[in-house]
Amino acid sequence: METRYYEVVSIDGDYANLRRSDIESNELKLVARALLPLEIEEGSRLKYEMLQYKITE
Repeated sequence: METRYYEVVSIDGDYANLRRSDIESNELKLVARALLPLEIEEGSRLKYEMLQYKITE
């Protein structure tokens, strides 16, 4: 499975808008907060691998 990197652009209630940061892309991906780490905030960087999101530095 492919590893992808995202940045949290905005948080709106139970959802967060993510933008790919490992490729050039302006598209946003809407993801349920239940699938994301509890500690996320706008600007957090995430790694998506093996169907899980993890915070990266």
